[in-house]
Amino acid sequence: MHIEPGIVEGGKILLSYGTAAAAIGYGGKLAMETLKRDGGVSLALRALLATVLVFVFFEVFPTQAVGVSEVHLILGSTLLLLFGAGPTAIGLAAGLLLQGVFFAPDDLPQYTMNVTTLLVPLFAIAALARRIVPADSAYVDLRYGQVFKLSLAYQGGIVAWVAFWALYGQGVGADNLHGVMTFGAAYLLVVVLEPLVDLAVLAAARTLRSLKGSMALEKRLYEGMR
Repeated sequence: MHIEPGIVEGGKILLSYGTAAAAIGYGGKLAMETLKRDGGVSLALRALLATVLVFVFFEVFPTQAVGVSEVHLILGSTLLLLFGAGPTAIGLAAGLLLQGVFFAPDDLPQYTMNVTTLLVPLFAIAALARRIVPADSAYVDLRYGQVFKLSLAYQGGIVAWVAFWALYGQGVGADNLHGVMTFGAAYLLVVVLEPLVDLAVLAAARTLRSLKGSMALEKRLYEGMR
């Protein structure tokens, strides 16, 4: 989902400063809600774990350049289920920044576009989870259909934002449209894989009930909303 250098240039990149500021600001709001609800230690620990995992997803997991961007197994819905929206937002933004600073400095000028692409779909699936998961249900009890909807919404959001940046920056020429469609088609594999990863992680969590109440995990993982 990294926007390649040169796709959005000049004055057009100013738009991404605004979208990133809004996304980071909303992520900060969610983080503050977590802070008030669960405390600073829990927020910091979950954000740190999310950051480490995001860095691994980007820098260690296989990636493939396809069309106008790169295909990554980001596992945004997995992070949401494990850590909650606020800590995951911090982890996505911080992990992406660390990868750029230490391993991919060419991506730093595109950071505001990339962080928008990661965070806005996260906020969308956080809202979706509130709609499709009954208030008295724990995340460990989710079914395939529910996690598939979350994954599809997250990855679909990423594809939509990548397409937006590509079309905004380079227009609707045939080559650009082909690149966008190729990228979107490649992401279908991620849509298939991510729900399976989610279910595997949730199954593991069910066998580790001793983790219930851990400051390192989202409380909703093991219990319904109070």
